[in-house]
Amino acid sequence: MLFAVWASLIGGLMIVMALAGSLLKRLPVSMAMLYLAVGYAIGEDGWGLLRPDPARHAMLLERLAEVAVLVSLFVAGLKLGAPLSDRRWRATLRLAVGSMLLTVALIALVACFALGLPLGAAVLLGAILAPTDPVLASDVQVEHPEDRDELRFCLTGEGGLNDGTAFPLVMLGLGLLGLHDLGDWGWRWWLRDVLWAVAGGLLIGTLLGGCIGRLVVYLRIRHREAVGLDEFLALGLIALAYGVALLCHTYGFLAVFAAGLALRRTSATERPPTEPTLPAAPPREVLEGVATTPELAGCYMRHAMLSFNEQLERIGEVALVLLLGALLAFVAPPVSAIWFVPLLFLLIRPIAVALGLAGSGMPRGRRLLTGWFGIRGVGSIYYLMFAINHGLPQPLAQELTALTLTTVATSIVLHGISVTPLMRRYQQRKPH
Repeated sequence: MLFAVWASLIGGLMIVMALAGSLLKRLPVSMAMLYLAVGYAIGEDGWGLLRPDPARHAMLLERLAEVAVLVSLFVAGLKLGAPLSDRRWRATLRLAVGSMLLTVALIALVACFALGLPLGAAVLLGAILAPTDPVLASDVQVEHPEDRDELRFCLTGEGGLNDGTAFPLVMLGLGLLGLHDLGDWGWRWWLRDVLWAVAGGLLIGTLLGGCIGRLVVYLRIRHREAVGLDEFLALGLIALAYGVALLCHTYGFLAVFAAGLALRRTSATERPPTEPTLPAAPPREVLEGVATTPELAGCYMRHAMLSFNEQLERIGEVALVLLLGALLAFVAPPVSAIWFVPLLFLLIRPIAVALGLAGSGMPRGRRLLTGWFGIRGVGSIYYLMFAINHGLPQPLAQELTALTLTTVATSIVLHGISVTPLMRRYQQRKPH
């Protein structure tokens, strides 16, 4: 009976997703808000169908969030088609590094002096909440690989990069709490957790993405081999890049994002002046002909992988936001959240973005929107569970869990309400 209930619930939710997706895009409501409400309704305070305890199920929650973030990072890399020399990358790097570091520092200051947290826990909270989310921010991200919009490009690139660049600060916070070896005067942290882990992750992802992309295109064009199963290729590259990065003690998130970027570079060299137009249900020989044509092979591979991973990304979003809604029953929103969450969204994030983009030449309106759309989501849940699984003391774990889940849930609601009208106004006022 329970399986039948779950089958009916999930089936109905997916049908609603398919039928209401285009309608919700015109309303100040997001699909994530719907998932959050359903998750709370089926949680402990509702029907009691889903009871994920953040303390007991931390490892499972970490793995689920990990997979969702990995797929989303790969998708973000595939979408960013601009060459690395493009000026938009400079603004993106400022956001992903400079603004993120400022956000961590400001959150840590507030957590130390206003929340009374020890320094390590304050830095850890900053690192958990600083990254913007690549999973829940699809409405403000690049819509397709040829999208040239600066705001969407920067938000997509920031979400792809800072989910990896936050890792050294998570390790720093754990180290200050005595849960990770920083080395004397922090030398081990600087050499291994910052320099090697960041550079190594980017290098591994770039090499694997570029080599595998070129190999597949070569086999298809020269030998008409390795045609089809692009879904397996996408999942295989994500898993390979992530696994190799972890084995080499580097950051797998950065490796997967870099693999998507490198694969995008490979397919971009073969992109035709106009995209190929295929019938709705093309026969196999037509698909094989497109996939093995020199001018179309890379483009076809990219589109096939992007389409599949975008569907996986949506499924991951449903699963994680449902869980988040159910998790809210296990945490009482702390009194401090009444002022801390508005402070983060209305003051800390805008200040960090304004300082990070100072002198960048980005128009004021875009900077303001960039400051507002610092969406928190699945990445923050992953880092929270990662910290809990690394021995975070229970009192601190409970406090950080309450603040993090409240912040993420508030972000889903506030940004879900505001994204449609603000992005519509932005599109209307943007010069064409």
